[in-house]
Amino acid sequence: MSPSLALKGFTPLTLATSLGLALAMAVFVGLAFEGVYKREPSAPPGGIRTFPLLTLLGALLYLIGAPSLAPFLVGLAAVSVWLFGHVRGQYQRETGRPTLVVPAVSLLTYAFGPTALTQPSWVLVAAAVAAVLLVESRSALHRLAERVSSDEVYTLGKFLILVGIILPLVPDHPVVSWTPITPLQVWLALVAVSSLSYLSYLLQRYLPSSGALTPSILGGAYSSTATTVVLARAQRDAVTERPELTVGMVVATAVMYVRIDIVVALFNRPLALLLVPPSAVLFVLTGAIAGVLWWRRPRGGATSAAGKLPVANPLQLLAAVTFAALFVAVAVASSWVRTAFGRPGVFGLAAISGVTDIDPFVLNLAQGSVAGMSLSSIAAAILIAASSNNVLKAFYAVSFGNLRTCRKPALALLAVALVGVAIALVFY
Repeated sequence: MSPSLALKGFTPLTLATSLGLALAMAVFVGLAFEGVYKREPSAPPGGIRTFPLLTLLGALLYLIGAPSLAPFLVGLAAVSVWLFGHVRGQYQRETGRPTLVVPAVSLLTYAFGPTALTQPSWVLVAAAVAAVLLVESRSALHRLAERVSSDEVYTLGKFLILVGIILPLVPDHPVVSWTPITPLQVWLALVAVSSLSYLSYLLQRYLPSSGALTPSILGGAYSSTATTVVLARAQRDAVTERPELTVGMVVATAVMYVRIDIVVALFNRPLALLLVPPSAVLFVLTGAIAGVLWWRRPRGGATSAAGKLPVANPLQLLAAVTFAALFVAVAVASSWVRTAFGRPGVFGLAAISGVTDIDPFVLNLAQGSVAGMSLSSIAAAILIAASSNNVLKAFYAVSFGNLRTCRKPALALLAVALVGVAIALVFY
């Protein structure tokens, strides 16, 4: 082994392996680049020959100058000047719209050599695969950019602020003596509910409707109460009873039980496991009722898809503030009720919480706002809250719809509510 290689920490075999991997990844990127850009009349520079040569140039300049980076940086400047000349020439010739993808990929492959020599192999492979995926998905990404409005990008920015900036800065210790809940737990609950609702919102807005019940399933993951109100109104406006709307109200409630268990599992896995059997029973029962209603629907009339539900964006400042305030209020109330009235008081609070938004109550219990209660009692309180919410949805069904067309889903929701309370009181 030569002294220069030993000084740089390479053996001839490891050096050859690293350079070979770098060249292979450059060829890989070049194949993808030529498959996309060489089809155009004015093909840009770069491809299966240029990219490996740039990779080899970067690697050799890095080796020659090590430990100094001066030769590599000089080469980088020279390649950048060449790429600048290409982009400027395209503007002057007006031969198509200039793109920065060509210089970006060229500079990336120029860095493949030093990356292979200094980093684990997976870093280089990941960079090459990411580049190929971005190049090959050119048309799909442009279509996506045209479809997504600026408001959605702004909304995504707000979501990233909630998760990536505010969440790490929130203190993880109680700030008042009324409740053991910390500000971090409040914000984690907000992020968990917002994330699940936001995902359902995006699917509901951008996925094509693939069936009559798909909007109800997505709406149930977003908010089963809001979905019930929307479907009841649509049923009221319909000339005749639409079975897909009737069944959709019941399906949304079935999805609610899955949603509750998922949210609880994010904060309290033992409690979520304890909730799996009753949630599964209620999910199957609700699904069976929906199946019977669908099977017994009138066969003569036409059945149309329910369409996309007009859901509101869940990442709104007012909604976040309201949720946080309600979460803290429920935490204080739960702690006080537990101290003053014991377990029956918590069950009563669960029934009251069901007529509003059950998420703050469920997440409070999952995060331990009620000290001294067993997991089985907490599970019972969550089931009571869900049953109370089902009673509210039954009332909404006949209020926002009408008794004639929404009688069946209302009775189904009341039946599921009774079974939920029975499971809570008998088994827990």
